Amino acid sequence: MNKPKVLTEEEIKSALNDLSGWTYRDNKISKEFKFSDYVGSLSFINRMVAYFQEMDHHPDTHIFYSTVKFELTRFDSGEKVTDRDIEVAKKIEETYKTENKL
Repeated sequence: MNKPKVLTEEEIKSALNDLSGWTYRDNKISKEFKFSDYVGSLSFINRMVAYFQEMDHHPDTHIFYSTVKFELTRFDSGEKVTDRDIEVAKKIEETYKTENKL
């Protein structure tokens, strides 16, 4: 797997145009996802774990009962947003939409 490329603020904002609801702040991209309950929140995270491992990406994950907030940044790239963060955000978004039939 190639080393992640650190993105400029302009590149990040451009990429977020295709990721509805994702925001860029404090060198992170983030979004909250809603579920029917706590079990739904945990189940979604558990389904994503294998992908996160495969991508060598371990996002900060906050659970608030039926809401999960993901914060993506690369610690090994100086806590900056990289192309891999964008790729992982796209996968989270795609999986959420598919599994929640939104």
